Amino acid sequence: MTSKILYTPIEAYEKLNNGDALLVDVRDAEDFAQGHIPGAVNIPEMFTTLSMTTPEGLEELKNTFVPLFKNAGIRKNQNVIVYEDSLSTRYGGSCRGYFQLSLLGHNDVGIVDGGFSQWKKDGLPVSTEVTETEPSDFEAELQLSMLATKGDVLSALSNPRVKLLDNRDEDEWRGESSSPYGIDFAPRKGRIPGARWVEWYQFMKPSDEIQHLKSPEEIRAICAQVGLYPEDDIIIYCFKGARASNTYIALKEAGFTHVRNYYGSWNEWSRSPELPIHDGVLAA
Repeated sequence: MTSKILYTPIEAYEKLNNGDALLVDVRDAEDFAQGHIPGAVNIPEMFTTLSMTTPEGLEELKNTFVPLFKNAGIRKNQNVIVYEDSLSTRYGGSCRGYFQLSLLGHNDVGIVDGGFSQWKKDGLPVSTEVTETEPSDFEAELQLSMLATKGDVLSALSNPRVKLLDNRDEDEWRGESSSPYGIDFAPRKGRIPGARWVEWYQFMKPSDEIQHLKSPEEIRAICAQVGLYPEDDIIIYCFKGARASNTYIALKEAGFTHVRNYYGSWNEWSRSPELPIHDGVLAA
């Protein structure tokens, strides 16, 4: 797997022009139709699909995305660069796309830093043409070292060497809402016991327009405030693995070496009534 994850729009444009990369847009089909990066393919399911981490859930993940990746023409050893509006406009949907492709074994995946918003701000071309693709023979090879399953998280509750990081929005962490999709979208509200909390926005530079990750030094300092360090064994969770993917990349960029994404996250955990939660509202 390549070490470079973030590409400036100019870098992505150069690779696109040289035929060295395929760009994947995770936005809604309607937004894609109104304007997108020339030559990009649209896979909105990368943002919308909910997945579980049981063996059956991972099999369903493969059955969902392998055909989509084949139809998009994604080929082995091809550089694929994913984008959304910015890095936070769809709860880190481009980062989730990066994680999905990497988890399923694609070894050269990146993200447009600043997304389509930065692309347009930089004055790069926009197209409304439908991209014609030739189907590929994409095959999945699960990279389980990136992933934390429900069972892994349950085991971590009794293992002090593993640290859980909850990076959901504050109302979810406080147990006031079950998800970004509605207060009662998931059956239970609360937190996984023992998790530390850093809201995912904290890892991005403050901006009302276009989001970028903070510097590695700033990210390490934020983590240190809650007792997380680059050598730690860390499992990140959110609601469906999107914001966790955003933070996963932030920590990787900052030199954290053993980070996993609990991809099923609260959507999965809250639906298993036998799993423990802390459900009391925290004091402000």
